[in-house]
Amino acid sequence: MTSRSIKSPLEEKFAKYPRVALVLQGGGALGSYQAGVIEGLLETKCPLSWVAGISIGALNCAIIAGNKPEDRVAKLREFWTTICRAPSQASHTLSSIMDMWGAGASALRELAANSTEKMFGSFAATQTLLEGQKDFFIPRLFAPGTGTPAQISYYDTSPLIETLRRLCDFDRINSDEMRVSVGATNVRNGNFVYFDNTEITLTPEHFVASGSLPPGFAATEIDGEFYWDGGCVSNTPLEQIMVAEPREDTLVFQIDLWSARGDLPTDIFRVLERQKDIQYSSRTRHITNTVKEIQKLRQVIFDIVERVPASVRSKDPYFKDLLNKIQGARFNCIHLIYQNKPSEGHYKDFEFSHETMSRHWGSGLNDIRRTFQHTECLDMPASGQTFVQFDVHRQK
Repeated sequence: MTSRSIKSPLEEKFAKYPRVALVLQGGGALGSYQAGVIEGLLETKCPLSWVAGISIGALNCAIIAGNKPEDRVAKLREFWTTICRAPSQASHTLSSIMDMWGAGASALRELAANSTEKMFGSFAATQTLLEGQKDFFIPRLFAPGTGTPAQISYYDTSPLIETLRRLCDFDRINSDEMRVSVGATNVRNGNFVYFDNTEITLTPEHFVASGSLPPGFAATEIDGEFYWDGGCVSNTPLEQIMVAEPREDTLVFQIDLWSARGDLPTDIFRVLERQKDIQYSSRTRHITNTVKEIQKLRQVIFDIVERVPASVRSKDPYFKDLLNKIQGARFNCIHLIYQNKPSEGHYKDFEFSHETMSRHWGSGLNDIRRTFQHTECLDMPASGQTFVQFDVHRQK
């Protein structure tokens, strides 16, 4: 046996799941945290078979599905380096000064660092509001405008279309190599929809539609319908994975950018930040709990049907159809939630500085590496358990 054929302990655990899915929440500039997690997944050779995302999560999905496994991290870095501002000289200078203080003034240094990061973060977010982001979105002339939903917004996202075409192979995205689902909201009827490459041919417009958050971004028109950001209805695409047929044992990596849990706000800026956290965490815990209950109900029905004599079941096609619908599938959900930093503010989702992007990326990479230190979290759920969860931040 050659060394190339030897699997690591993590690879052996991955191989037990017929389906390995990655679920990416929306969150603007916070999405670089997901990129760090993705780097950690790829370095373990995690065999992703399905990616589902909303808003910035959908854009990260496009980069993953639109490139060869060995090119994905480099392309993610290119994407995030492209849409984020270059490191500021002032930030480097202040960082050097604080380094000179040394470890002896660690508390003072941390306080100064948080204050400095908050100041520069606020400045970078203001730049974004005034100037947009290179190859992502630019201020719209005579904004917000009038006309169709595709003509009313403060920014123009057409540069993002070209960025996706440059960085993603859409023939690969629409191949059968990996399933891709991105969520959006139909402006006309208010319904939440998924664009899925098993049902339609995905284009850059489908991914942009998933992130067309009003009033900043205009609706994206596709086949005569207008679509806004999926986060207008639900910012968490987990349920798409859970209800899919055929039902298979699935390992899910759910990467959220907003935490429903948090400290009580003490000023108006913390109120604005807390409001966003609650709004865009988008019922993740509710969806998860609902899924758990549905899975328990399926198992109960399955156990009841199993008690019916085989001679009776074999004569009535009803039982076969019922079992096909509720057949047991086990879901192991590895849940990672971005942890807020003291230096952040309510503008954290549109603070696209290079420095902050790098910190988010490193945080995501560190979190998934810490997760994989608990190798038992990847074990297939035990018999009778249809849904289990693991969150490294909840471990003592």
